[in-house]
Amino acid sequence: MRSRWGRIALLAVVAFATTAGIAPTAGAARATAGRPPWSVPSAPRLVRLTGPYAAPASATGMVDDAQAQTIDGFGASGAWWPYYAQHFSAQTKRQVGELLFSPRGLDLSQYRYNIGGGGVGVKVPYKAAPTFLVRPGVYDWSRDPGGLYFLRQAADYRVPSLIGFVNSAPAAWTTDARSCGGSLVPGTETAYAHYLADVVHHLYVADGIRLSYVSPVNEPDAAQATCTQEGMTVPVSDRAALVEAVASALSSTTPGARVIADETSLVSQLLAEAPLWLDGPARQSVAVLAHHTYDYPDTATLAQEASLPAARHWASEICCFNGKGFGWQYDPTMTSGLWLANTIWGDLAVAHDSAFDWWLALSPNLGCNPVAQRGCPGVVQARGRNDGLIYFDRRFAADGNQTLYLTKRYWVLAGFSRYVRPGDVLHEVAGLPPGLRAVAFSAGSGAAVSRWTVVVIDNAPSGSTNLHIDLPRQAVRSSSSLQTAVVTDAHADLAALTPGSAVSYRNGRLTATVPAGSVSTFVIRAR
Repeated sequence: MRSRWGRIALLAVVAFATTAGIAPTAGAARATAGRPPWSVPSAPRLVRLTGPYAAPASATGMVDDAQAQTIDGFGASGAWWPYYAQHFSAQTKRQVGELLFSPRGLDLSQYRYNIGGGGVGVKVPYKAAPTFLVRPGVYDWSRDPGGLYFLRQAADYRVPSLIGFVNSAPAAWTTDARSCGGSLVPGTETAYAHYLADVVHHLYVADGIRLSYVSPVNEPDAAQATCTQEGMTVPVSDRAALVEAVASALSSTTPGARVIADETSLVSQLLAEAPLWLDGPARQSVAVLAHHTYDYPDTATLAQEASLPAARHWASEICCFNGKGFGWQYDPTMTSGLWLANTIWGDLAVAHDSAFDWWLALSPNLGCNPVAQRGCPGVVQARGRNDGLIYFDRRFAADGNQTLYLTKRYWVLAGFSRYVRPGDVLHEVAGLPPGLRAVAFSAGSGAAVSRWTVVVIDNAPSGSTNLHIDLPRQAVRSSSSLQTAVVTDAHADLAALTPGSAVSYRNGRLTATVPAGSVSTFVIRAR
């Protein structure tokens, strides 16, 4: 996480969200009481809406036949929150798995496991991630029971991509002998790489858990000098040696595992630094060039990121936008949901990233006491943090409250992650007016396309739009029909749009009435 600021069947969806122990999203439970007040976010620069934008009466978009990048997946990380969640009841832990990994939940296709550095010197206990390392070459594999529990859960759900990432090396290889505030000791790249390879190999041999990717240093620009979490720096001049050493060590122990790097905090920083180390053998060692987007970049900056020399690009972490920038706020509403939708759109359609990963899958940072202040998880809290998709009461061990609180960010991500699957191919959608955005994905190519998924974002604050989206003529099959049409807005969570009235599909044209301030997903399949 960035340092420089301190760092659920369609109709069954609502039933799932309201099962025991799961709180519905703010607004969804109040649908019959009328639309709650909310506003379109005023300013991620990516959105560039200076509004107010009235929803157009009608709009027509065209899906480009040209194929862009192949999608690797959508994910979130298991950092920190297992410290608490390992102590949930068996029922609540099962609910966590369903919400994150089942087709009735997010159906995540990526899960990031935090390979901890031991938390030496870290001041916040739940952010002091355990390390398996006792001393170089000696391990205690019983450590990190919480993190391993949810990693195994992801593996049991057959999440396609399991990723190991590191915030800090164990203290044995840091310049200050701590898990924060220092750097990787120059010259220890090989020893550190063998440690990572040992962890990956053990997980596979002992537990049958295959990590497909390893990130040897998450945010190498972030030492986390305040020690509120783990972190270490790796100078630009040392990054090539590190990724080459890790790639070599993995190839000799667990050949299926590949390196991702370097997960720099800012896209602008990545643009400046990647050309300095991503060359020669290092380029061959890196399977994915990954970045974080904590500068909340505009479309021009994102477009530049797409030009960096790498086979694939991922947006591997983002969170914590408070309406102005990175900072304190808990916002479970559609304001934050729309911001996330536009952020995903930018990373996929502009930067042409192949994967999008959110930061924390779960978070205790509600910013209020949900037992003492009933209903507070449903409204904005200034003291919370927009770092999670699902929230919980950090006092649950004392007050017995194990409710899981779902945000609009959760449902917006589900609008992508459930329906856009690894191997789908992105197609741009042109011709839409300002404030209305869409992106399309095909399963297969040309006449062999078996499924189209279209996601539409309507940023207008009021009204609705009669939307028409035309699929490429050569990709239209007479047997195709609309299978899924769902919408998330201020008072609905992936609610079904009614075929025939609000939505229809005929002869290659998708027609739908989409409400303002919404994210809608449509799936068209060939029979």
